[in-house]
Amino acid sequence: MVTKNLMRNLFKIGLFSISILFNSCIYPYTPETTENEELIIVEGMITDQPEVNTIKLHKSVPLWKVANEKPLKGCKVWITDDQGKLDSLKEISIGTYVTDINTFQGKTGRIYSLHINTTVANGGLSYESTPTEMKPVPPIDRIYYEKKIYTTYPRPVEGCQIYLDTHDPTNISKFYRWKYSETWEFHLPFDVKNKVCWISDNSNDLIIKNASLLEEGRVVGFPLNSIQNPIDKLSVKYSILVSQYSMGEEEYFYWERLKNTMDEMGGLYDMIPAIIPNNVYCVENPDQKTLGYFSVSAVSSKRAFIIDNFAGQDVQYVDCISDTIYGNNPLAGLNSIVWVLIDHSDQIPPTRIITRSRACADCTSRGTNVKPSFWDDDK
Repeated sequence: MVTKNLMRNLFKIGLFSISILFNSCIYPYTPETTENEELIIVEGMITDQPEVNTIKLHKSVPLWKVANEKPLKGCKVWITDDQGKLDSLKEISIGTYVTDINTFQGKTGRIYSLHINTTVANGGLSYESTPTEMKPVPPIDRIYYEKKIYTTYPRPVEGCQIYLDTHDPTNISKFYRWKYSETWEFHLPFDVKNKVCWISDNSNDLIIKNASLLEEGRVVGFPLNSIQNPIDKLSVKYSILVSQYSMGEEEYFYWERLKNTMDEMGGLYDMIPAIIPNNVYCVENPDQKTLGYFSVSAVSSKRAFIIDNFAGQDVQYVDCISDTIYGNNPLAGLNSIVWVLIDHSDQIPPTRIITRSRACADCTSRGTNVKPSFWDDDK
């Protein structure tokens, strides 16, 4: 699913390129562009999983205006398949429409279309997606990692590269897309109340692979995620949940062109977002441009854990200690601007070691102290 930030970045690409021209010429030139028009943005995916599917509808803003996309309120949105089934979506917030988990679940082999009727205030136009088959997806064969040293100064810091293997013995799946969610446990190196926490984060990159020229669509050693920053992701226990999506050739090339445009951030003559072909069109005016893609995908998922020793993962705590306080006098700003890391106030002489960073004394400033339900699944 295309994220809101991703779509906003599409427009920044063109603005970035043109700003280069402005800064290098005495007389700025404003090129003609179709990006001044408002375009409908469709963000959405349906899967074969027993879950709510979400479609988000926005209108873009002209290229030269600094503003967020405008969500489309009050649209009629529904999905049909090749067997005549119709499922209406409900608007749960402005511009966000969802399927009913009790009545809709995608099935492989079925062909689906998205239908949208906008309100008169939003143009009163109808939009449809081209019929798209939900292709099956094979299971992920293996998720594994290799240790790597990414930083050597002032001391070695180890991270790892996570890889993925998959294949399809039926030779149906030729194009893949992946997303992942990572969770890690970390411990503060001080005996404080909130010492143990967990953090979760989702992938934001477009991760795709064309395996159409490979036998059985076989993918081996695909570099999925690199963990290299000197943080404590790998200090205790790390988990990654990978979702693998099926897609057809047309969708793959949409994501590939979009990814290339985003990665290049190129020159004035690069492809602009509005001319990347997609699968949503205006019924009344097929020449009217739209943005985004309606994805139809089966999903397979696999979780892997990493429990290993990685050098230098505690480097972020080396500067935690701010001062040593002698005596038992009350501390001004305690637990608001200063925190106690080590409390020896019951000893002689009484001392307290403090920090001015909450992150050093309270792990909930970065994560949660509630253990994830799946955390012991590796046992």
